[in-house]
Amino acid sequence: MADPKNGAQEHPLVNILINVLIPVLALSYLSKEPAFQEALGKAVKPWHIGPTKALCVALVFPIGYGIWHFVKTRKANFFSALGLVSVLLTGGLTIFLWNKDGTVKENAAVLFGLKEASIPFILGLAVIGSHFTPNPLLRLFLYSDSLFDIQRIENRVAEIDGKASYDRILFQATLLFAASFLLSTFMNFGLAMYFLGGLDHTAANARELYNGQVAKLTGWGFAVIGLPILVFLFFTLHRLIKGLSKLTGLKDGDLMHPH
Repeated sequence: MADPKNGAQEHPLVNILINVLIPVLALSYLSKEPAFQEALGKAVKPWHIGPTKALCVALVFPIGYGIWHFVKTRKANFFSALGLVSVLLTGGLTIFLWNKDGTVKENAAVLFGLKEASIPFILGLAVIGSHFTPNPLLRLFLYSDSLFDIQRIENRVAEIDGKASYDRILFQATLLFAASFLLSTFMNFGLAMYFLGGLDHTAANARELYNGQVAKLTGWGFAVIGLPILVFLFFTLHRLIKGLSKLTGLKDGDLMHPH
């Protein structure tokens, strides 16, 4: 449950938005080099500051949020750490892949695909590993006390001496939840190969082409990857509710907080 001293529990989607999505978008839109844009005859926008400076700007979000969260709660923020890793991977990879003559490295598609796959893979492992800690990530994303009446459920579990079955239900939900990130891992890699696999890395404007394909990849990723993951999450939630209802005898409405 949220610590009363720390106020309302933070929403995980807000955490992901500030610590992961905004920094990645910042990298996508700020990384163009003004001098290189001029050499290509392209318009230079005020936000074109180059990949190194863009990386510094993007790092401000997870670092700043992480410091704020630590000052507020005296606890490290998992999403800030994830965002920091994501930004360093994305920004560092961009700097590595972009050659000064406008071309990109030959293995750009594979390396970018591995980078895209790494974050959901790390998340999936973290979800499983956190199950054996006092703060499982399942309780942050799905089985949270903002959605479920966990106190009532656990009181009922104690009454019927059903802790072993209760733990098994939560572990099964954890595995299903982690599987959604595994699915995202493979889909992210496949999408990167689809958009970047045919890139002409020797073209004088390869960096420009690379940026355009990454922008398309990011946009399509929300639809191509987001929808199946959302379906998977609803399936996991359904299985969790069904298992808890069968174990406790409580109806769906009694398991959940009214909204």
